[in-house]
Amino acid sequence: MASLLDFIGNTPLVELTSISPNPKVKLLAKLEGNNPGGSVKDRAAYSMIKGALDRGELKEGMKLIEATSGNTGIALAMIARLFKVEIELIMPASATPERVKTMQAYGANVILTPAEGSMEAAIDYVQEKQAKGGYLVLNQFGNPDNYKAHYRTTGPEIWQDTQGTITHFVSAMGTTGTIMGVSRYLKEQNSKVQIIGTQPVEGSQIPGIRRWPQQYLPKIFERERVDRILDVSQAEATAMTRRLAREEGIFAGMSSGGAVHAATKLIPELEEGVIVCIICDRGDRYLSSDLFA
Repeated sequence: MASLLDFIGNTPLVELTSISPNPKVKLLAKLEGNNPGGSVKDRAAYSMIKGALDRGELKEGMKLIEATSGNTGIALAMIARLFKVEIELIMPASATPERVKTMQAYGANVILTPAEGSMEAAIDYVQEKQAKGGYLVLNQFGNPDNYKAHYRTTGPEIWQDTQGTITHFVSAMGTTGTIMGVSRYLKEQNSKVQIIGTQPVEGSQIPGIRRWPQQYLPKIFERERVDRILDVSQAEATAMTRRLAREEGIFAGMSSGGAVHAATKLIPELEEGVIVCIICDRGDRYLSSDLFA
């Protein structure tokens, strides 16, 4: 009998038929909202918890604690429950109520840090609690199990589903686990595949995409594995997220809109190609925000 964990990954790859203006450039979307926990973060969360258990780092009686902007927390809460591990999740108070309530539904203890401190304040809080003992921090920002999940699963799935024809991979950059793992795999198959990361323009707030201050830059991030970084504004990400729902029937979050918008910037430069974008999660996590107003 299959368990819930067996259904993480192998998500659909679908063509966006309305958004690409050039019929010779295929624009494909990998629907990570189809994971059991509703986002791409299921892959990394499972990899990190299982890795900690297998190595004996997560011992009986220890609690997990992690800073999260939302999706990783939901995935960790779900998977920790399956492994019967207690977890405390720390996130900025700006997070949508849907995310907080979903984590709590899985039994996680959720603590909100001041919104103005953003993710940096949540990370600082976790480090303070860790120093007191009794907690294991998985540290999605520095844990190799994060990107290894995508090297083992997401990258191979994309290569297989495009039959090796992919020319460009576009992903939001938050923890950077997705883009680091997929870049490793795809470049091993074809070094000419272009890896494109997206980040918000200065002053824009896009859940799931970060423009990291140097001192908080994820330790798993290796700049040389990304061929190009494109800036996306909050307005551009919002507009494309709404277009995805209305024109393509894809109900997703704002980081997905940001990635697809970045992909559309590439299309005029190409005569032909196959672009794959990551659709990170589902739009129902943003209904209390003004994303779909």
